[in-house]
Amino acid sequence: MSESARFNMIETQIRPANVTDPRIFAALDAVAREKFVPRAAQALAYADVPVAVAQGRYLLDPRSFAKLLQLAQVTATDRVLDVGCATGYSSAVLGRLAAEVIALEQDADLVRVASDLLATVVGRVELVQGGLIEGVKNHAPYDVIFINGAIEAVPDILLGQLAEGGRLVTVIKDGQSRAWLFLKENGQIGKRPDFDADVPLLAGFRKAMGFVF
Repeated sequence: MSESARFNMIETQIRPANVTDPRIFAALDAVAREKFVPRAAQALAYADVPVAVAQGRYLLDPRSFAKLLQLAQVTATDRVLDVGCATGYSSAVLGRLAAEVIALEQDADLVRVASDLLATVVGRVELVQGGLIEGVKNHAPYDVIFINGAIEAVPDILLGQLAEGGRLVTVIKDGQSRAWLFLKENGQIGKRPDFDADVPLLAGFRKAMGFVF
């Protein structure tokens, strides 16, 4: 069942969304998404919606997740920081695309779940518990920083952990809800918008940023 569900997810949600990288198809096909969602939500594991895994925390819908992966252009030599890895699904997929993944999560219950699930994945994936906006400085710099959810602004502390040539991908909600690519070139951060993506705000991220109005 899960193999056919993954096949259908790729063929009906991801290929039609202009995702063309065969490495992404292979990684998505190899990771059993249903293992990373609560039992009560397993029927939704491959649906084209975000799946709640904890209060205010979600796996991104497959289309948005795959398009962000393609936007990040993850290579087999990259070191990746996966921000807000939740139960670890995104890290399991990234582990098949990159050389090394640092999976960052701040929710203690999610860390426990992710620890068990990531123990058996393919690839070099290290789980770290800590504040999402802090990144993981002692493993920086990163070739890719992947943020699992929408945010309202990218904190400088994360941009500061990009390597030269590094890419940060996220969805920013600022009246619109759109995916953005941040690229570090010659020590400077450039950015450009990409596709529209209506994904949930990353709750722990928003709270930690302490916005003042």
